Amino acid sequence: MRLGIIGLPQSGKTTLFNAVTRGDQPTVSGGGRFEVHTAVVDVPDPRVDALSAMYKPKKTTYAKVTYADIAGLEAGSGISGSAGITGALLNQLSQLDAFLLAVRAFEDETVPHPAGSVDAQRDLDAMLGEFTVNDQIAVERKLERLAEERKKGGGRDKVVIEKEFELFERLRDRLETKATLRGLDLTPEEEKTLSGFGFLTVKPLLAVLNHGEGEDPPPLEIPDGARLVTLMGRLEMDLAQLEPEEASEFMADFGIEEPSLNRMIRESYDLLGVISFFTVGDDEVRAWTVRVGATAPEAAGAVHSDLQKGFIRAEVIGVEDLLALGGMNEAKAKGKLRVEGKEYRVKDGEIVHVRFNL
Repeated sequence: MRLGIIGLPQSGKTTLFNAVTRGDQPTVSGGGRFEVHTAVVDVPDPRVDALSAMYKPKKTTYAKVTYADIAGLEAGSGISGSAGITGALLNQLSQLDAFLLAVRAFEDETVPHPAGSVDAQRDLDAMLGEFTVNDQIAVERKLERLAEERKKGGGRDKVVIEKEFELFERLRDRLETKATLRGLDLTPEEEKTLSGFGFLTVKPLLAVLNHGEGEDPPPLEIPDGARLVTLMGRLEMDLAQLEPEEASEFMADFGIEEPSLNRMIRESYDLLGVISFFTVGDDEVRAWTVRVGATAPEAAGAVHSDLQKGFIRAEVIGVEDLLALGGMNEAKAKGKLRVEGKEYRVKDGEIVHVRFNL
């Protein structure tokens, strides 16, 4: 699953990308070249750290999230530009599972804002406005095609056409009143119908307010269903470039308990509608990713397809219970290790051991 970092020119999106990936991509525009850089990042999780400290395994594996930095965007190229979203950019945005919008709130005379002034709310509204316009155009075009298909007849079943027409009329009305398709109540059949359109306003959204050191972040109004993280992008990037020991000393000197970047990564992960469950042992402590509501067999399949095929039952315990009791033997003795069947839906933070037979 991929989450795209996008934003206006000089908003700090590549700075954020470098911070989360410990990378060194140029933070200055590359002459308008359209580029996409991707990287897979560990999701910080104190539960994994605690389990690793308990088991002392040969290997510790965290959950992952993939970031894509959409680089080389300039005014007029599709983000807050009069030309609308271009084909190359739209193709990239449509393939993403969620958006991280870098919103500039820092003042820096050496990095002038393309609009001539810093206004975080204006910039956020401009980006979101383009998403809305793009979806409105796509919906209107589909309605025109459906109207033509309904008029000609002789093709698909009329009932199917009418259902689609009613659905896209709902989308049009929603975009006119709410300016977003996020949170729209859809049936599984309707979701399937819309899956190939790549609508932008339906995707999960995390706004990252990027302010400078010593500056108070301004208030930012975000759409319903979206999330907000506030951080200092330049400081976070500098911290990410340090060795862990140096970074710890720096944070201690400034009274920073945890990099804001860690929260941003966790928020990104949660934004994707997934949860983590764990497997533990002397060889490896590992966080696995499944969608919210996944059944025990589906969780088993995330580990290995054979576990799902031959699933018998799952032995489950919450990570907090295991840590509090001091180990799996103690958990069994206290009756905290539960046995769950095929209908059980795995919860975030559970340790799952699958019994199977092929």
